[in-house]
Amino acid sequence: MSEAPADLLFTGGPVLTTDPARSRSRSLAVRAGRIVALGPDAHALRGPKTEIVDLNGRLLLPGFQDAHVHAVFGGLELGLCDLTGTTDRDEYARRIRAYADANPGAEWIVGGGWAMESFPGGVPTAEILDRIVADRPVYLTNKDHHGAWVNTPALERAGITRDTPDPSDGVINRDVGGNPVGALQEGAMALVGALLPDVTAADRLAGLLRAQALLHSFGVTAWQDAMVGATNGYPDIADAYLTAAREGLLTASVVGALWWDRDGDASQIPGLVEKRERYTVGRLRCGSIKIMQDGVAENFTAGMTAPYRDACGGTTTNAGLSFVDPIALRGYVTELDALGFQVHFHALGDRAVREALDAVEAARTANGYRDTRPHLAHLQVVHPDDVPRFRRLGASANLQALWAAHEPQMDDLTIPFLGGDLATHQYPFGDLLRAGATLVAGSDWPVTTADPLQAVHVAVNRRLPGSERPPFLPEQRLDLGTALAAYTAGSAYVNHLDDTGTLRVGNRADLVVLDRDPFDHPADEIGATSVALTYVDGTLVYEG
Repeated sequence: MSEAPADLLFTGGPVLTTDPARSRSRSLAVRAGRIVALGPDAHALRGPKTEIVDLNGRLLLPGFQDAHVHAVFGGLELGLCDLTGTTDRDEYARRIRAYADANPGAEWIVGGGWAMESFPGGVPTAEILDRIVADRPVYLTNKDHHGAWVNTPALERAGITRDTPDPSDGVINRDVGGNPVGALQEGAMALVGALLPDVTAADRLAGLLRAQALLHSFGVTAWQDAMVGATNGYPDIADAYLTAAREGLLTASVVGALWWDRDGDASQIPGLVEKRERYTVGRLRCGSIKIMQDGVAENFTAGMTAPYRDACGGTTTNAGLSFVDPIALRGYVTELDALGFQVHFHALGDRAVREALDAVEAARTANGYRDTRPHLAHLQVVHPDDVPRFRRLGASANLQALWAAHEPQMDDLTIPFLGGDLATHQYPFGDLLRAGATLVAGSDWPVTTADPLQAVHVAVNRRLPGSERPPFLPEQRLDLGTALAAYTAGSAYVNHLDDTGTLRVGNRADLVVLDRDPFDHPADEIGATSVALTYVDGTLVYEG
């Protein structure tokens, strides 16, 4: 070990390494952005210029890594008409009116974050918006970004009438007479979304930098952006990452998951290869491919093995969507895997999960076990027969743990409509762990908060912080150590950031200091924990 003094010395522990043994230390030393010692050896590296950080009982652990986030979109939305944090329709009206009044020159009113639970059947209407803003088109995405609320001027701009057919990958919500009511689901969002004013490159860069600051404040030091190079009505945000990486503005390590055009075929693969090369700059790497295989349960587009029920409990003929033909998917994934791409699936319903695992299995059979580290995100419903396949196929389970709780969207808009016994197979974190799956974690922000500690709280308690509702399928709880490991070592694994995610000599000093040691407090207080300090490569990027 070199005798050169450390730049940083953390002491007064505890230090949680998140290594397989869940070992702890009491001190850690950093030099030139790398961990150079733990325990008593760290103190031997104290020099006259070493900065001492007294943990004073606060927990030091590896920086969190978000394995599924939409950072640029989240950052952009922070500057738009923000409806997050409430379900009150009067509050929506107040915010929309205030935003419109504050932006009289805006051609469109754009924003989002409304909750489906705020409206009967989860479907808002243009009539409500028309009473607030009648002189300009309005386009507001819901908090899960799988639906949009528009007013009459927006419908008119898009030429959407009772004669407009539903797109193959979406739904125009209609009244009993077949007239559009002002809500658009999945691919139908693009009918209006494609008309929105262009977001400028400067806007996208500003959104990324806002997002990066927020993520660092939550202790996030690296992430995988789940939609880079997007189509299907979403803007391409790759330029923001490229500019930030080239100009040294990107302090986090980022994996960009290149968007798979679900209306396309294998002919898009050479273009993805070219993007992988062009979009790998500095702290940015784009070796992952995002394939959105289905939708979401709340609007009945998640692909299920049993048909949805209707509002009266009767069986329907709708079992959701498969955006990519399942047989063709196997071929695409096999070819991508052979080219060294990771595949990052959106798979929410149990049929979509099975289709994604079938594609991974086809790739493994054809190519052998390559170190491509495929992962499936969301996993709201997983059939018990498919749980062991994650370990067997080396496919990681990417958990958005904050969703695994009783709340109105779950209790009123999901559970009553799931057919068969699917409601009992939701978010089976415990089953996946017991079956040996690799668990990783992400937020899907701006769908829900990017704060890992809120998600960890739900993973452990199976209910939201402060909630008095009963735990949701409590047998699927994770212990605190496992949940933290998923958000650190697990996500580092799928991000191919093998010198991060655990605290060991030689690893990068991507670190977070919490305001307490949550292991010393009751489990129902995990959500009250906050981040005090965040470091990337030993450099302080956030101080609470």
